[in-house]
Amino acid sequence: MAYNLQLADRIRNVFREKRIPFEEKEMMGGWCLLVDDKMCAGVVKESLMARIDPDIQEQALAKPGCRPMDFTGRIMKGYVFVDAEGIDMEKDLEYWVQLCLDFNPRAKSSKKKKK
Repeated sequence: MAYNLQLADRIRNVFREKRIPFEEKEMMGGWCLLVDDKMCAGVVKESLMARIDPDIQEQALAKPGCRPMDFTGRIMKGYVFVDAEGIDMEKDLEYWVQLCLDFNPRAKSSKKKKK
C-alpha cells in the first residue's frame, strides 16, 4: 500500500502531542489511526482521511482542499479527504485531527470479523 509516510508521521505526532492513545493499522487502501477501536483518521495516497461528524460534513467540504470520500463511487457520509492545500500548515492539520477526535466518542465501532 502506497501512502504518504511524511503525512502519517505528522498525524501521528499530533496524536502524541495531544496524548491520545491510538492504534495503527493498514486498511482502506492506506494507513489508519484507531482511537478506542474506531477508525479516527488516516492517510490514503497523498490525502488525510478524516472521520468527522456527518452533521458538519457540508461545512467541512467548503474548506480548502476538502473533498468527499467516495471509494466505491458513492460518497461516504462522515468521511472526507483533505488534500495538501488544506493541511500544509500544522495548525490546519491540527484542526482536522481535532474534528476527528471530537467525533470519535460518538462514532460507531465497526463489527469485528470472527477469526
